[in-house]
Amino acid sequence: MGPQLARIMRVLRVSRILRLAGKNPGLQALLQTITMSVTALANVFLLLLLVLFIFSILGWFFFSNIIEGDVISEYKNFTNWGKSFLLLFIIATGENWPVLMYDCMKTPPNCTDGVDCGTSNAPIFYIVFVILVQNVMLNLFILVIIQQFETYYVSDDNPIQKFKDNLEVFMTVWIEFTSVQYRCVKIREKRLYEFFKRLPPPIGLPFETPDGEMKKTMIKMGIRCDDGFIYFNELLYRCMRRAYGNF
Repeated sequence: MGPQLARIMRVLRVSRILRLAGKNPGLQALLQTITMSVTALANVFLLLLLVLFIFSILGWFFFSNIIEGDVISEYKNFTNWGKSFLLLFIIATGENWPVLMYDCMKTPPNCTDGVDCGTSNAPIFYIVFVILVQNVMLNLFILVIIQQFETYYVSDDNPIQKFKDNLEVFMTVWIEFTSVQYRCVKIREKRLYEFFKRLPPPIGLPFETPDGEMKKTMIKMGIRCDDGFIYFNELLYRCMRRAYGNF
């Protein structure tokens, strides 16, 4: 256990470099962009798997009789769907795909039937596959990340900056109402009306809002109360949802 624990500690020490992300705004912005792109990237990845699935079936259909070649071997071949999928996944990275294409385009009398005979149409299969996977799909991944970066960081009026500005305003008013009695943890429900009077738009309500209209808005927000108190996260969530729920 001693040597193994020492290795684990070395790996953990290397991971300390990730702390730089919290100190470098540019690096932090990139990491946040990738985080917010996960859903869109997952959709692109599923599309990539669908393309691989289709081409692996086609490869299995066209090249299942080839068992020898410069690349094709006992482990790399199209004899079943699983091996076909794995081989196409490997060449999707650009590894030796022209050599594999030449393995699959041999025709009689320059080959042995059932060993290394393929089809003269193999270049069409491989060129279309490489264009789709290495160019179109890769550029889709890059496009998703760039689009997210433009949406959330490039624009001066981006949602993340709005959230940070509104959060700072909210915290300032929250501290004013809760720092003395409740150490910024919670606020009494009966002081909620005063809180909204003090909180500026867009997360708050305009100062000139009639009392009746303000009370109706507070009821519609559905703020949850716990023994007469409302906690920070609950109130922040309700305010942000009211202001940006449609967005």
